[in-house]
Amino acid sequence: MENFDLRLFETENMPTLEESTRNSFICQLQDQALLKVTGEDAATFLHSQLSNDVERLKEGEARYAAYCSAKGRMLASFYYWKYQDAIFLQCAADLLPSLQKRLQMFVLRSKVKIEDVSNQFKTFGLGVNNAESAQLLSTPLPQKVNEVSASETHFLIRRDDCLGLSRYMLLVETAEQAASSFTHLQGFTAQLPIVNARMWRVGQIYAGIAQVNDKIKEQFVPQMLNFELIGGVNFRKGCYPGQEIVARSQYLGKLKRRMTIASIDGADLALATAGQEIFAKSDPEQPCGMIVTAEFDLDGTVIVLVEIKLAAHEEGQVFLGNVSGPQLSFKALPYAYIDVTE
Repeated sequence: MENFDLRLFETENMPTLEESTRNSFICQLQDQALLKVTGEDAATFLHSQLSNDVERLKEGEARYAAYCSAKGRMLASFYYWKYQDAIFLQCAADLLPSLQKRLQMFVLRSKVKIEDVSNQFKTFGLGVNNAESAQLLSTPLPQKVNEVSASETHFLIRRDDCLGLSRYMLLVETAEQAASSFTHLQGFTAQLPIVNARMWRVGQIYAGIAQVNDKIKEQFVPQMLNFELIGGVNFRKGCYPGQEIVARSQYLGKLKRRMTIASIDGADLALATAGQEIFAKSDPEQPCGMIVTAEFDLDGTVIVLVEIKLAAHEEGQVFLGNVSGPQLSFKALPYAYIDVTE
């Protein structure tokens, strides 16, 4: 895109909490990958592989889904949507090679083509003040969370609002036609402060949205990451790998583990990283949970999504690494736990 320098997005600058809740921002999401699935059997094939409904997916909506092993453990999480005859699956970039290979193994004789189109799109996260949003983009803004506005050259998806801002994810094709359709991108640097992608990741934590990456794959059944609470599991659809275990976890016993938000004052990201175990004071020898994702919050503390035993969460005396480590301070999720077994 002429005059649109992607090197500007390599900045490490971050606005303060006060500035970020007042001003808009844009960042590039380089840790995301994109698969494009096409063919006569694309929807049927994905429907048989993922935890959510794909066959009834309509254009204009995006959904979450878990991709599980036969043991019901999440190999990956997808955010997916449909455009014309293609279904697009967004996932963590560090999982893409293994995911594409694994999905391809199960295609067999189905008429399905799976392509890595990550290099064909640039993905951006946007946070905009409601009063400014109509002026920032020359395309219709999706009004509902997970609503998709699409064209031949871009996808614009409304994500969960957070930190006082409306949030969108913008995927733009890097072909010449995208430059002509999105000439307004050249003005983004003037209207939207460019920030490091930490800003987006912090928003995802406060929204209670987890993404499985290579560090935590095969650690959780979907309910441990609240996936059924954000619409990522359809319990009425047909079979998929791990479906029996996922259903059993939901209906045959009280769910004992969940994901929540916590801050860790004084912790370092080198320690508070995905996969790090946490310990309850009442049982210091056995971990009571695991860090799902971590990032520096806008006030300098560490903010995390953490999977934890509900009993330890209720007790509140939980520490990072061991019971001598930094203590976790739990925060409220933006959605409620729902236990169908109660």
